[in-house]
Amino acid sequence: MSKSWSATLRLPKSTFPPRPLPKLREQYIQRCADDLYEWQRQNRPGDDTFVIHDGPPYANGNLHVGHALNKVLKDMVLRVKVQQGRRVDYIPGWDCHGLPIELKALESSKESKLTPVEIRKSARNLASNTVLKQMKSFRSYGVMGDWDQRWTTMDAAFEIRQLRLFQQMIKKGLIYRRFKPVYWSPSSRTALAEAELEYRDDHVSHAAWVRFPITEEWRTLPQFESLQDKIQGQLYAVIWTTTPWTLPANRAIAVHDDLEYCVIRYGDSNLLVAKSRLDALADKLDVEENTQILEMVEGKQLTGLKYTNRLQGKAGLPQPIIHANFVSADSGSGLVHLAPGHGFDDYEVCRSLGIPVAAPIDDQGKFTQDAFPDSPEVLQSAPSVNEGGGQNVLKLLEPHGDVLQVEKYQHKYPYDWRTKQPVVIRATEQWFADVASIKHEALAALSNIRFIPESGRKRLESFVQGRSEWCISRQRAWGVPIPALYDETGAAVVDEGIVEHIISVIHERGTHAWWSDAPDDSAWVPPSLKGKGEYRRGADTMDVWFDSGSSWTMMPGRADVYLEGSDQHRGWFQSSLLTRIAAGAHADARFEKGAPFKQLITHGFTLDQDGKKMSKSLGNIIEPQQVIDGTLLPPIKQKKGKATTQGQPAYDALGPDALRLWAASSDYTRDVAIGVPVLSAIHTALIKYRTTVKMLLGSLHESARTAPLTTTDHIAIIQLQDTMQEVGKAFDNHEFFKGFAALNRWITNDLSAFYLEALKDRLYCADGGGVLEPLLTGLLRMLAPMTPLLVEEAWDHRPEWMKQDTSLTHPLHQLYGDPIIDSSRLTCDLAALRKDIPVLMSVHAAIKSGLEAARGDKALGSSLQSSVILDVPDVPTQEVLHKYADELEGMFVVSCVEINATPPETSEWSYSRDFEINGAKGGTAVILPPKQAKCPRCWRYVAPEEDHLCRRCEDVVAT
Repeated sequence: MSKSWSATLRLPKSTFPPRPLPKLREQYIQRCADDLYEWQRQNRPGDDTFVIHDGPPYANGNLHVGHALNKVLKDMVLRVKVQQGRRVDYIPGWDCHGLPIELKALESSKESKLTPVEIRKSARNLASNTVLKQMKSFRSYGVMGDWDQRWTTMDAAFEIRQLRLFQQMIKKGLIYRRFKPVYWSPSSRTALAEAELEYRDDHVSHAAWVRFPITEEWRTLPQFESLQDKIQGQLYAVIWTTTPWTLPANRAIAVHDDLEYCVIRYGDSNLLVAKSRLDALADKLDVEENTQILEMVEGKQLTGLKYTNRLQGKAGLPQPIIHANFVSADSGSGLVHLAPGHGFDDYEVCRSLGIPVAAPIDDQGKFTQDAFPDSPEVLQSAPSVNEGGGQNVLKLLEPHGDVLQVEKYQHKYPYDWRTKQPVVIRATEQWFADVASIKHEALAALSNIRFIPESGRKRLESFVQGRSEWCISRQRAWGVPIPALYDETGAAVVDEGIVEHIISVIHERGTHAWWSDAPDDSAWVPPSLKGKGEYRRGADTMDVWFDSGSSWTMMPGRADVYLEGSDQHRGWFQSSLLTRIAAGAHADARFEKGAPFKQLITHGFTLDQDGKKMSKSLGNIIEPQQVIDGTLLPPIKQKKGKATTQGQPAYDALGPDALRLWAASSDYTRDVAIGVPVLSAIHTALIKYRTTVKMLLGSLHESARTAPLTTTDHIAIIQLQDTMQEVGKAFDNHEFFKGFAALNRWITNDLSAFYLEALKDRLYCADGGGVLEPLLTGLLRMLAPMTPLLVEEAWDHRPEWMKQDTSLTHPLHQLYGDPIIDSSRLTCDLAALRKDIPVLMSVHAAIKSGLEAARGDKALGSSLQSSVILDVPDVPTQEVLHKYADELEGMFVVSCVEINATPPETSEWSYSRDFEINGAKGGTAVILPPKQAKCPRCWRYVAPEEDHLCRRCEDVVAT
C-alpha cells in the first residue's frame, strides 16, 4: 500500500471565504470608503487636489442603477487619482427644489389646498428625508466622499450664493423681465426652459386650412388694378395651422416678398395662396387639377393689405399682412398665421413692427374671456387647448365657411419632461437671462475642455449655439425666490441695491420668510424706495437649473471633472457653463475665468437586457440593491439535506463589488445594458477574482521573499508589469472597461493558465518559492478602483507573518506606479527575456494543444503524464530553448522536455503540434508517454521506479 505524502506538502491555507460575508459588509465599506477618504485627506499632498464636482441627483424617490452607474464611475475616477498620489475632493450634493417634489408634497397632504408656506414646509421635509435615504444607498455602494459636508440646493448658504450670482447678473444687465412667449406646461402650471422639454415624434394635431377675409381696400391699390374685373366676390387669405387654438390670438398674416402668389376661384370665393402650394391646396380641397389662376402677384405687393379676424368680434380692427423671412414655399399655404403670443418667430417679427401680443389662455391652458370677446362664455366653457379646445374655435368659424379642411397631422412636438404632457407656447411675464451676449465667450471657453466621449463637445456646443435667452422664472412655491419687488402698477423693480437689501433680510430670516412674512412687511423694501409708493414681493421662483447651475460657486476654482449622463448637455452642464461665464469677473481675485470644468465626461442611459430604456410604465427598472443581493440571478441550488431558511430561496450575494464591477465593465460612453446575461458574466469574473485571491493568499510563504527566482518567475513579473501598465493607462483615461478586459485576460491567460500551473509543483512540493506576493500586490492595485471591498477583505485575510510586517503598506494606500518587487531580486536580463518570451509562449501553446488532444482521447489525465520532444530546425529558436533548457519541464508542466532528440520508433501514443515563430513555422512539439515512473509525492514522472520518490522529493522529505 502506498504511503500518504500529503503531510509533507505545502498545500494552500487561507481564511479568505469563497463568498463575501454580509455581516462584515458595513465594516469593509467603512474602511475602504469612509476611512480611506479621510486617510487620503491627511496623507496626500494638498497642493494639487483633484476635484470632482457632483452633479446633484434629484431628491425625489428611490435610486435606480443609472444613479449607481454615475456614482460608481465618479468613485473609480477618484480612487485612481488617490493611487496616482493625488489628494481628491468630492462633496456629494442634492438638487432639492422644483416641481416634482412640490407635487409630491401636495399629493401627501390631506388638505385640499395648501398655502405656499405649507407647501414649502412639506416639500422641505420630503426632500430632507429623501436625501438621507439616498445617501445611505450611495454609501452602500462603497462610494467615498465627504458625506458629512454634503450640500443641497435648499441649504441657506447655497441659496445665498445663488442669489449673489443672480445679483452679479443683474449688475451686468443680463437679467430682464418681459411679456413674451415661453414654453408653458398646463399640466405643471409653470413656464419651462428648453432643457425641461422632451420631444415626441408621434404627436397628432388637428391641423386646419382656414381662410381670412381681406378687406376691400385692396381694390383701391394700383398694383391690383388688373384684378378688379377678374375677382367677383370676397378675396380671402388662406393659412394652414397645426394649432387652431391659437387663432383667437392671431394678429397678422405673413407672406414672403420674393414668393409668387396666385388668386384662384373656389366656389363663390377667391383664395390667395402661394403658387408653389397650389397643388397641395387643390389636393386638400379636392379641386379640379386645371384650377383657374385668376392672377399672379408678388409677395411684396401683398404687404400692407389688411384682413379681419372674425374671432376678434365686433370691436376687432383690420389686421396687417406683413413680410417674414421664415415663410417657406415648401409648407402650408405660403401664408403664415401669426399669433405673437403663441410663437417665438411670430413674436419677434410682430414686435419689430409694434404689433400687439395676445395670449388668451390661462395657466391651465383654458381660454380666457379675451379669446372670443363677443360671447366669452363660448370658449371659456371649452376644453383646454390640449384637450380639444382648438376644435371649438373652428366651430365658431365653420358657419362662415372659413374652415376649408381639417386633417390629422402627426409631427414632432414638445412635452413636459416631468408630467409627460404636451406643452404650449404662451406669452407671459417672465424673467430671462440674456444668453446671446455671452454665447460667444461660453463657446470659446469649451475649446480647451477635454470631452469624453469627444462627441459631447458638438452636443453641448449646439445647445449653447441654439440659445439666445433662458427663461429662469417658475410659477411655483418650492424654490429660491427671484429677489424682485413690484410697484402698484405691477411693474418689476429690481437692481443691484435692491437685491443686496433682500439678501440681507434673507440672511437674517431665511428664504421661507419671503412667503411667510406679511405682504406689507416693510423690512423687505430698501431705504431707497421708502416713501415712494407701495411695493410687494414677487411670487416667482428660479428655474431649478439655475439652482444646480450655481453649484460651481462652492468651489474655489474649477473642477477637474464633471461627470453625468448625456442628458445633462442640455441641463446641468449648460446651466453651469452659462452662469459661470455670466458671472465673469468675480469678487475674489483668485477667480479663474472659463468653464467650471476641465474635463466633461458623459455616460449613457441604462437599458434592460432587451435594449429598452428603463421606465416605471414598462416595469423594467432595476434597483442597485437587487444587483448587490444577487436577486436578479437564479437562486443558488441547495445541496441535498440542506434546507433554506423558512423555505426562502438563497441568492449568491456578491455585495457592492458586483454592482461596481458591472459599472467598470461597461462602455459607459454608450447606453449601458444590465440584465441576467450581463450580471452572470460579472458574477463569473468576480468569483474568479475571489478564487484567485484565495489561492494567492493561501500560498504565500515568507521564505519566498528570499528564494531564488526562476525564469518562469521573471516571465510572470514581466507579464504583470505589462498588464499593470495597460490597465493603468486605461484607468487614467477613465476607460475602465478596457482596464477590466486587460485584467481578465491576464488572470485567465498569464496568471492562471501559465504561471500558477507552472508554479504548483514548486509551491506545493519544493521550496514554496515564486513571486506570488508581488503578483498579489499588483492584482490588488488593479482591483482597487473597481472592487475595493474585495481588496479590503483580502488585506484582512493576509497571512499572520504579513500582519506582523509593519513595513507593508495597505493596498488601497499604495501608489500605483511603485515597484511591485525589489529590483535586486531580479537576476535575469528582463529586456533579453522579453525578446525570448514569444518563442517560449508559442512552444507552450503547441504543447498545451497536444496535451488537450491527448486528454480528449483519454491517453493521459495530468499533463505530467507526458514527455515532450521539440523538433527545432531553426537555429535562433534552438538557442532560445537551450538557454532555458533546465526549466522547460516546469515551465510547460510536463515531466521531460528534450530538444531535437530522436523520437522512439514505436510509442503507445503520440501527438504532434507545429508552432510558429515570427509568422513562420518554428518547429514541432511531439507529446509522448512519460519515460520514467510516477513520483507518489509530486506526481511527476521522474522517479526511478514505481512507488519510489524522485530525487528532489527525497531531498525535501529528508530535510
